[in-house]
Amino acid sequence: MLLQQVAATSRALAAEPARNAKVALLAALLRDLGPDDLRAAVVLLSGESKRMRVGVGPAALRDLPPPAQQPGLGIAETERALQAIADVQGTGSQAERHRLVTDLFSRATAEEQALLRGVLGGDLRQGALDAVMGDAVAKAFGVRTTDVRRALMFRGSAAAVAAAAMNGGADALRAFGLEVGRPVRPMLAASAPHVAAALERVRPAALEWKLDGIRVQVHRDGDRIGVYTRSLDDITSRVPEVVEAARALPVRSAVLDGEAIALGADGRPRPFQVTAARAASRQDAEKLRSEVPLSVFFFDLLHRDGTDLLDLPGERRFEELAATVPPDLRVPRLVTDDDAAAGAFFRDALAHGHEGVVVKDPSAPYAAGRRGAGWIKVKPRHTLDLVVLAAEWGSGRREGLLSNLHLGARGDGAEGLGEWVMLGKTFKGLTDETLAFQTRELLRREVRRDSWVVHVRPELVVEIAFDGLQRSPRYPAGLTLRFARVLRYRDDKSAAEADTIATVRALADEGLDAP
Repeated sequence: MLLQQVAATSRALAAEPARNAKVALLAALLRDLGPDDLRAAVVLLSGESKRMRVGVGPAALRDLPPPAQQPGLGIAETERALQAIADVQGTGSQAERHRLVTDLFSRATAEEQALLRGVLGGDLRQGALDAVMGDAVAKAFGVRTTDVRRALMFRGSAAAVAAAAMNGGADALRAFGLEVGRPVRPMLAASAPHVAAALERVRPAALEWKLDGIRVQVHRDGDRIGVYTRSLDDITSRVPEVVEAARALPVRSAVLDGEAIALGADGRPRPFQVTAARAASRQDAEKLRSEVPLSVFFFDLLHRDGTDLLDLPGERRFEELAATVPPDLRVPRLVTDDDAAAGAFFRDALAHGHEGVVVKDPSAPYAAGRRGAGWIKVKPRHTLDLVVLAAEWGSGRREGLLSNLHLGARGDGAEGLGEWVMLGKTFKGLTDETLAFQTRELLRREVRRDSWVVHVRPELVVEIAFDGLQRSPRYPAGLTLRFARVLRYRDDKSAAEADTIATVRALADEGLDAP
């Protein structure tokens, strides 16, 4: 089957707000596909292609050949081409990737090019990620949604689960289980504005410190240890400290969930960027551990010595964890139904430099890959009033709208950074109404544009929430916002009243670069 049919489905998905309609569109496509095309289509549409790490940045997607007049690309052929791009390494790799990308786009129609831009840029935004794709697989092949979701939990690949449903139906799906050595998608947390609000949902509750590290899932099978990230990437060779901690545990086999984090000499967390850079580096791990040592803290146990624990209540899993992992390798924990005690525990976590707490239902099983009601994260919110300097055109459902905002603080003239100092970008928190408003108002203030970005007069003030500040050489002040999202436009403020770069630096000095 031609890629054009996948591209047409992607466009229809982006335009369709109703979940059930999205599921029906996907199911209709999946039913018509052969085995090879099925796998490739699910990879492209579900976001699984993000894990291919193709190494193509936004700049490489700007100057591309004109679209083909007639469709000719096959679905499986396209996925193989993307994999070939991802596999390019060594000297001259950038030029070779550019050649392969140019060749692929020259054979794609305009609609197919739009799909490929979204896939390569990680910006498809059509609402067809794994949850919707899983429901579509169930509908397409006549199997139970619960069987598909559980298979997804264990296998971690919508493409593999779709193939199993097509070829073996319910029996093939039920054959999926927890495998030591194969990571499962981590359980995720919902959010609450404060601890009292979380306790209104869960009482009594288990509260744990929320560390500002990287999520790690550790698998041990005898002497074989595997360490995986939240996105299921294998980082075993980069984190010898985590491997050693797992090897020292009194078990034959185990699957643990936790956080790896770089701590300073005072025991406080170093900026998140330090931990992330250490875990991402492929340089000499032994040398790096002497410069930036990592600590690991576990908060859940999913398997122990041949027994799966995911379906047990959280309090039972913690009992097994406490019997397996020494206290100095466990995240601090408090079980309470008292608001005052919970609030004090939250403040203590912040006082130690951590992000906040996770409030957990002691009776909840481990819902891998899902953001359920069993875990609730609580973090303090920081905000700044910043000015929009430019905006990028959106794609998918945001096509034709200005979406990704370039955010700036007022310069103070002391550092030669100019009148406005860019701190980062965000497209988070934008409602349809806000998108329409900012597109209209920013275009009225346009001063110039290139193929993707509209630069505007710095007049609109927007209130931005963020989780912290991190060091970044990409931006002129050496700082950028972590997890920035739009709260609202401040039509009651002029640009002269926006926050200054001096204010931002003061926040960083107070510790918001290591929340």
